[in-house]
This record gives sequence, structure tokens and C-alpha cells, in this order.
Amino acid sequence: MRVYFDHHATTPLDPAVLAAMLPHLGERFGNPSSVQHVFGQEARAAVDQARERVASLIGAGAEEIIFTSGATESDNLAIRGIGRALAGRGRHVVSTAIEHPAVLEPCRTLEREGFDVTRVGVSPEGLVDPADVVAALRPDTVLVSLIAANNEVGTIQPVAEVGAVCRERGILFHSDAVQAVGRIPVNVDAWKVDVMSLSAHKMYGPKGVGALYLRKDRRPRVRPQPQAEGGGQEKGLRSGTLNVPGIVGFGEAARVAKQALAGGEAERIRALRDRLLAELITRIDGVEMNGALEPRLPGNAHISIARAEAETLILSLGGTIALSSGAACAEAGGKGSHVLRAMGLPDDRVFTALRFGLGRYNTEPEVDVVVEALARAVKATRERSAPAAS
Repeated sequence: MRVYFDHHATTPLDPAVLAAMLPHLGERFGNPSSVQHVFGQEARAAVDQARERVASLIGAGAEEIIFTSGATESDNLAIRGIGRALAGRGRHVVSTAIEHPAVLEPCRTLEREGFDVTRVGVSPEGLVDPADVVAALRPDTVLVSLIAANNEVGTIQPVAEVGAVCRERGILFHSDAVQAVGRIPVNVDAWKVDVMSLSAHKMYGPKGVGALYLRKDRRPRVRPQPQAEGGGQEKGLRSGTLNVPGIVGFGEAARVAKQALAGGEAERIRALRDRLLAELITRIDGVEMNGALEPRLPGNAHISIARAEAETLILSLGGTIALSSGAACAEAGGKGSHVLRAMGLPDDRVFTALRFGLGRYNTEPEVDVVVEALARAVKATRERSAPAAS
């Protein structure tokens, strides 16, 4: 049996999303900028509908949604675009130590351009303390960026509390909400965010399309500096012919996600996750949870298994069970996950960490299959590494 428990990396395309996209990959091929004829008008109407659906999912207005190629572009447009646009007012940015690389790297770029970036730490439970963000603010702070839900340990951060402080002080507030949107209720007004990054493929939509929410009444009223220039599409913030099939898929994914959340999808997935954790703890000794169990994304489980190196375990599963190593050694230069390091976890926890991401189509029998396979793999790994009797 092939089991997919890696929904934080990407999600399968929902059949309804594929059905919505197909006409725009065939007979409805018009360019939405060519509104002089029916082909372009059909494409424009489809984009407008998708924009409304994405906005509705997060409680925004359609005019506040800018389509991009994905969340990485959205994060760069937010961090570099706003930072550079506000450089005359101040050159200080506040972020955290557990951001996605799509935020970490643009912050480093700003540092090379003469900005100061303060990276707030987290607790051993993987949570940012709003008081630490407040303490990091300075008179020249122009932007705060806080991930909504961490992509590794799944902890949900105090976005609303930080947003309230930023609103009070007139500092623009950005949140990378890629892992949160579609999985938990998200409302930009309740969270008091000014700028938010979204991605379609983390919510059962297509790859290669994302969005940037940009509050219309943001203060200060700054226009992010575009990262690419051209024909002036998307209010001049993201030039280039629109990816109509992808955008239509994104809109349909947003519609389905809103319906699924109202129908109790998060509760069902959380129950599967809790079953997985309970069985792993019962079957395998030395299982430790990484990060707070609550608040956490409903489908996320992040554990370390004593005396069982994560990469070895994943390889021993034969590729038919999709999990992620919490260490990400190849990307971190052998130092292990920057998130787990920020939480203060020692090597024996960092390099034995596994991330499970459960989703829409997972079932109880799949949970049982994964537990059984992992229990066997751990047993075999420990037996191979045990010292030989003298």
C-alpha cells in the first residue's frame, strides 16, 4: 500500500480542482488581458471569480488579492518589496527564527542592502512569545513578518496578538500563512495582518500559483516595490501573462477548502493524527513529541524516535510511505533543521525527527499501516546498530 503522509510538502490535486482547470487548458485558452473579444473576456471572468473565491476564504476583498507564481514569490514581494519601498522611513525588520526559507532568504538580502533584521526566538515548544516581538520593535521598524503555522512542527503562532501590536504602532505586518490557509480558519481582519502569502498547492490546488493579500487600507499606504516589471498585470505588482488554469484551480481549491472546513474536515484529520500519535507511542518506545500539541495544525505530528536515525527509517520504508525527515540535512549543511535548533533540541532529537502531515484523503487503515511499518523499521534499525555481544 502506498500511503501519503507528507501534506506539508504538497497536497494531491482535488478532483473538483482538476475538473475546473481542464477547460482552461483546452478550448478556453484566452488571455485575460485581451478583453476586446470573447476569448479574453471568458478568461478575465474566470480570473475574477477565482480572485473572489480566494479572498472569501480569508475574509478579504477581491481587490486585495494579487496572484503570483507561488508563496515564494509572494514572500519576496512582501519582504523585499515592502522593505525597499519603506527604506526612507526606516531600515529595521523583525521576523522569527522559525520562518520558511522563502522569508529567511529575503531578510538576508535586505541585510546585505543595509537593513537590520531582528530574529525573535521561540520557546522549546516552538511558539513565539508576543512580548518578545514587542521588545524587538524600534522606532525605525518598518515591517514585522511572522509565520502563521510552522511548516515543520505545525505550531500555530500568535498572529492576532502580534498583529494588534503592529496595528497600534503603525508598523506593517506580514504573515506567511501557506500552511494555515485551508487547514484552519483564517481571517485577515481578526489577525490584523496587512500582507499575507498564500499557496495553492498546499490546499489541494495546482503547483505554480500563489497569491499575496495586500490590505487596501494598510497604514502606511506603501506600494511594494515590484520584483519583476513588464506589462503591468496585477496592478503592476506582478507583471506577466496570468496563469489562468492555475488561478482557476486556486479559486476552486479555495471554494472546496471553505466548504470542507465548515463540514468538519479539520476535526476528522485531527482525530486521525491523534490516533497515529497514540499508536506510535504504544508500539514504539522512545517516542517524543516535538513542539506543543496545541495550538498545532490538525494534521501535523512531529516526533523524534530515540536510537533511530530519521533518514535511515525513511529509506527502510522503501519509498511507498511518504514522510519527511525533520532534520533536512541536505538543505541545512549537515546542521539539521533550523526550526528544531531554534527550539533548543539536542542532536539526538534533531536527527531522529520525523514529520507526518495528514490530509483530506487519509484513512484509519492507512494510519495502522504506517504504524506497523514504522514499528518494524525502528526495531530493525535498532537491532542493526546494537553493539555486538563480546
